[in-house]
Amino acid sequence: MAESLQLPIIDLTSPDRVSAARAIRQACVEVGFFYLINHGVEEKLFKEVLEHSKKYFSLPVEEKTKLVRRNNRGYTPLYAENLDPSSGTQGDSKESFYIGPLEDSRAVGTLNQWPAEEILPCWRSTMEDYYKGVLDAGIRLISLIALALELDEDFFHKAGACDSPNAFLRLLHYPGELQLSEQVVYGASAHSDYGMLTLLATDGVGGLQVCREKFKRPQIWEDVHHLSGAFIVNIGDMMERWTNCLFRSTLHRVMPTGQERFSWKEEDTSITSSGVGREK
Repeated sequence: MAESLQLPIIDLTSPDRVSAARAIRQACVEVGFFYLINHGVEEKLFKEVLEHSKKYFSLPVEEKTKLVRRNNRGYTPLYAENLDPSSGTQGDSKESFYIGPLEDSRAVGTLNQWPAEEILPCWRSTMEDYYKGVLDAGIRLISLIALALELDEDFFHKAGACDSPNAFLRLLHYPGELQLSEQVVYGASAHSDYGMLTLLATDGVGGLQVCREKFKRPQIWEDVHHLSGAFIVNIGDMMERWTNCLFRSTLHRVMPTGQERFSWKEEDTSITSSGVGREK
């Protein structure tokens, strides 16, 4: 049975930005994960996103597959992805929906797919509001991360990380009941995220686990619990490389719990990534 991991809590509105930056540095060096509170996204919007996610994933399969994923936007069916091909499993027991940048000078925002308004009223506007809110929180967090790296607060802004940021929002649904299989079934098999930062929200159902020492064997997994109103933030491969492995891009997975689970994550692939690398 996995042990529980106590993550540090970072207040995005803390007046003591130096202390907040130090806490981020410690979290990113030791774990690669932390909670983010007072991020500016209202609880009401969290609830609306959850309700709209439930409505979409409860649609008949033939309706969902009308928006099957193209150009990394749209619907991915159950078992269609395997984030750890070396595991040899049939595929991850989740279905998802991708939403890419809303506005971009290259007009990539036009690639997004949306359910028909008559089928899911206000679905698109809710997701767009959430996308923008999380993106704003991520941009403010990047300033603290610069301080955590002992850089000028506007370092990433000057480098262009906040110019048309290449963020992707993923809605995720993990069914509670799974088909019988002789193989080990993962909600999301072990992986690290490819981008700069990921901000994750969940409905409170557990299953998320991290492995702090990804190159050691045997691997030791620890549970990450839900904290109401907080984002679970983790560092991606890009940030690990930028910091010469000072900050950790930590291996993580989602294990089935027998309960239906919803989560939604926004990942900023930022300056140099096209956002179409390994699909998480």
